[in-house]
Amino acid sequence: MQRLLLVILLSLSAVLTGCGGSDSPSPLNVDQNGLTTFNVSQLNTQLNTYALGDLTPIETEGVLLMREEEKLAHDVYITLYNQHGLAIFNNIASSEQTHTDAMQALLERYQLDDPVTDTTVGVFTNSELAYLYTVLTENGAISVLEGLYVGARIEELDIYDLMRLSEDLTDNPDVLMVYNNLLKGSRNHLRSFYAQILNNNGTYRPQYISQALFDEIVNSPIEKG
Repeated sequence: MQRLLLVILLSLSAVLTGCGGSDSPSPLNVDQNGLTTFNVSQLNTQLNTYALGDLTPIETEGVLLMREEEKLAHDVYITLYNQHGLAIFNNIASSEQTHTDAMQALLERYQLDDPVTDTTVGVFTNSELAYLYTVLTENGAISVLEGLYVGARIEELDIYDLMRLSEDLTDNPDVLMVYNNLLKGSRNHLRSFYAQILNNNGTYRPQYISQALFDEIVNSPIEKG
């Protein structure tokens, strides 16, 4: 528990840079609305400043999971955009594509087989994520507000899994750097979805993270790259 709390605190407060020091440009671009995208070319440059280590089986499973979990976010959001036509879904879907591209960069770095063998929306190797796609898109299709709830829920799930997987890392600062930047993006997107929920007269209770952590995130400013 103490390690997990440390991961949370560090990911919320740290200035995320490569091992080259604070002069390393961030691989993230963040606009005024919190839309957070990866510059994958810059990310690869930053990854190359790290020595290539080894991944444990658990760490490998985590990288494979996040590759498809970021695709899940993209696929659900683009489906909900086609359903409701609300710009936030399209904008964040585009951002999430760069998030799954960032995970692909890690797969290539560690020469792991890519679980995304078919980029078709809604197609996943992981059966649990395939099921989640079906459930979340069905729920989100009910109304715009339900769609926004789904968006917040996905960002929560990302935050929960990224914190959990960060805790499992042993000695892989390159993977941690990517996870921390993904966390920043998920927190920014959670802020964006929550703001839209309030604008649509909704209320929201977190399901994957604590109320205290949720409140800390949504009541703090957008995190810049």
